[in-house]
Amino acid sequence: MAVLIPRARELWEYLAGTAAGFAPAVSVAVSPRSYLCPPGWAGIVVIGDAALATAPDQGTARLVGQALSGLPAASLTDTGVLSRRLRIAEIRGPAALAYLDQPDFRPQLGDAITGQVDLDHPGFRQFLAAAETDDVEESGMREITSPAFAVREHGQVVAAAGYSDWPCGTAHLSVLTAAAARGRGLARAAASAAVARALEEGKLPQWRARSWESRRIARAVGFRELGSQVSVRLAAH
Repeated sequence: MAVLIPRARELWEYLAGTAAGFAPAVSVAVSPRSYLCPPGWAGIVVIGDAALATAPDQGTARLVGQALSGLPAASLTDTGVLSRRLRIAEIRGPAALAYLDQPDFRPQLGDAITGQVDLDHPGFRQFLAAAETDDVEESGMREITSPAFAVREHGQVVAAAGYSDWPCGTAHLSVLTAAAARGRGLARAAASAAVARALEEGKLPQWRARSWESRRIARAVGFRELGSQVSVRLAAH
């Protein structure tokens, strides 16, 4: 924890696009180019017992700061709390943020055979094309910059994982399993291979997940949930 929390905070402070840092009480920084949230939205990230928040303009920063003043960091990504205190038009999240260090890594290969494939490999492209669009978007598999680590059955890719290279030496994990192949530990096997490569390269593996299924996979591999992230678009006043 002493290693993971500072590295995770360093990443999100960089993504905030401003000099603001994590603090026990909410302080909303104005940052139109923040990567904590979509453009024009407010974003809140909690890591450990401290929070970092950004807003696209001074007016939004003031509204969010006043509404959330005095709240403990742990409650700042609670959608119920946010909905009661802010006029929200749209909300995304919260998503759990989990990280892994080498001593915590628990390979979950099982009986699955995982191999590396290029992103332009016909089998991998067919795997993505056959999946539900929402599942592909949620997984982030189209954004990975690493090779894909795939599990094949009968010559077809049925599960794959990889990571996107984020700032501060972070490897942002993505995992996807074909609908008909779920529930058999294949995602864990693919994720283990991707995490092993990231650790070999000295990167900090990051897992962002909203569903319990994804969070369970992360925990099985050794990730620790250190915080959460939420984005809100305020209603017009």
